[in-house]
Amino acid sequence: MKQLTSLSIAFLFLLTLTNCGGDNAADENAIDPTKIEKAEGGKYIGGVLRLNSIEDYTSLFPVAINDIYSTHIAGNSYEGLFKFNQKTLEAEPCLAESFEIDNSKKVYTFHLRKGVLFHDDECFAEGKGREVNANDFKYCFEFLCSGHEENKWPTLFRDRLVGAVDYANGKAESVKGIEVVDNYTLKLTLVDPFAGLPDLLAVLAAAVYPKEAIDKYGYEGMHNHIVGTGPFIPTVLENGKNVEFLRNEKYWKKDEFGNKLPYLAKITVSFIKTKPEELKAFQDGNLDMVWGLPVEEIPNIMASFEEAMEGKNRQFDLQSINSLNIQYYGFLFTSETFSDVKVRRAFNLAVDRDSLVEFVLQGEGIPAHHGFVPPMSGYPTDNIVGFEYNPKLAADLMKQAGYPGGKGFPEITLHLNSNGGTNEKIATYIQGMLKQNLGVNMKMNVIPMSELHPQAEKGQLDFWRFGWIADYPDPSNFLYLFHGKNIDSTKETSINYFRYSNPQYDEYYEQALKEIDDEKRMELYAMCDQLLIDDAVVMPLLFNVDIRLINP
Repeated sequence: MKQLTSLSIAFLFLLTLTNCGGDNAADENAIDPTKIEKAEGGKYIGGVLRLNSIEDYTSLFPVAINDIYSTHIAGNSYEGLFKFNQKTLEAEPCLAESFEIDNSKKVYTFHLRKGVLFHDDECFAEGKGREVNANDFKYCFEFLCSGHEENKWPTLFRDRLVGAVDYANGKAESVKGIEVVDNYTLKLTLVDPFAGLPDLLAVLAAAVYPKEAIDKYGYEGMHNHIVGTGPFIPTVLENGKNVEFLRNEKYWKKDEFGNKLPYLAKITVSFIKTKPEELKAFQDGNLDMVWGLPVEEIPNIMASFEEAMEGKNRQFDLQSINSLNIQYYGFLFTSETFSDVKVRRAFNLAVDRDSLVEFVLQGEGIPAHHGFVPPMSGYPTDNIVGFEYNPKLAADLMKQAGYPGGKGFPEITLHLNSNGGTNEKIATYIQGMLKQNLGVNMKMNVIPMSELHPQAEKGQLDFWRFGWIADYPDPSNFLYLFHGKNIDSTKETSINYFRYSNPQYDEYYEQALKEIDDEKRMELYAMCDQLLIDDAVVMPLLFNVDIRLINP
């Protein structure tokens, strides 16, 4: 199958929804979602987009979201200063109408759009959403700098904004580098120049929400409640059952023809949990888009697509794009089972990644032979010496570790989510290879992502399956998972699921964050990536090639 060479972030489909679908207050009685009206420029306004999520969401509070399933849902309603252009992946102004950078490259001044309203909600006086102002961003950004347990992104601004560390440590009542000039002007001051600041401001965690919502619902209540500024307003939020959004009739944005956005009147999200059932719903016309396919159905879908192109059966669109997304198995460094690097290297060398992609996934993926960071523009991927399939060396390493033929090595459990069944197929294949090449017995514990993720955050799992999808297109977004400073002994959870701490790694990583020269910065990131391989911190398996089916 021909594969497009452009890169994709999985949440780009959210941007498509925004551009396919503008003003506030979702009044179900005022909107007839089935009504389609012709607008300027050959556009059409109205209609329902029917989507599916194969996993429940874990949270809808932007700062507490670390998984793609929650992002896909919350991203319809929340916005920040910047957003990612869905074609170029470059960060561009969103709620910031414009911005300037001073000569030192450390001070950014943002001018907010006027007239942007929060969604109507009971947290406001008379239930009417008020205008967004610079103090709202200061409130949200200071929470991002805090050590609060609900903040899953404490490293986003830490060591970048002046005063962020002091605020997190309780030494200051506010972040010095976050300044409200007036209602529509916000100034951010950096410790060092950092050209990637717009990227950070475009991630969902940096979205704006009102203090009134936190006061009324609390942080815990915001896991299942949304008060944003975005193009769609939720009317139904039943996790695992049904989610519905209606067009925000007070949305601020218009298209180039003057049409109010979004075009769409309604979005529905079902929770069909297996890929075959999801595909059948698509084929029956009950879903308008499917992200990812059942592995066993890929040949049939490709044949059907060729026939559809020839007019022989029902027409549908197929998109295939290399994704900034890695699938991996993680080791807990503080566990006795995986404390020996020889064991971790043996596990990596015992897996044939080429066969995994070719036979188990029917070619839909790229074997991860060169480190943890996916191929991306400017990154020297091929310079990373990764793991090649070598069962003999793997067996020798297990013997050196004191487990000849696996003798004496404990039975292990791989914790994973199903992902519609695909993850289980991969795990079954790897289970066989570990038994065959190392004599290791592996069980599987399949649980929902909403259970898996918190356990990994708390360091409760020795061996688990995860994927990481780029929040922004830069190697740092993958490598910061392993930053030693993410481990805080005062907090129960950490984004450093592995509890990996290496001073040399931290030094390279922190140098890269401050480096202005792109080539030197990429070299430093590559040095970090090589250390991850040398220490066998994880088992990088494959980089995704994402397939999306669309009913025209």
